[in-house]
Amino acid sequence: QVRLVESGGGLVQAGGSLRLSCVGSGMIFSTNAMGWYRQAPGKQRDLVAAITSSRSTNYADSVKGRFTISRDNAKNTVYLQMNSLKPEDTAVYYCNAASSSRFLGQGLSSWGQGTQVTVSS
Repeated sequence: QVRLVESGGGLVQAGGSLRLSCVGSGMIFSTNAMGWYRQAPGKQRDLVAAITSSRSTNYADSVKGRFTISRDNAKNTVYLQMNSLKPEDTAVYYCNAASSSRFLGQGLSSWGQGTQVTVSS
């Protein structure tokens, strides 16, 4: 059974940085596409960043140039480095894993429990 555990969330002032981590188990981590999603209160869950097994990346326009997704397959971990944080980045951030990037965020993918990120102005 796939298990994803996120950590690294917290409260930070605008302009600050946080690094989220997600450790995966019960899966062949290196072959999976990984994604970070976020959901603010009253809003839908949206893709923030994704990385394929070959380390190709893509980002939501709202975070390009500020966030970086990376992975360490030896540690079964995917990271999201978040810089220049803004109040509108406040949300619960979820880790997602899928056998292919086209399945990220969909019914066949797996989700972590989420970690809260709050950016104060």
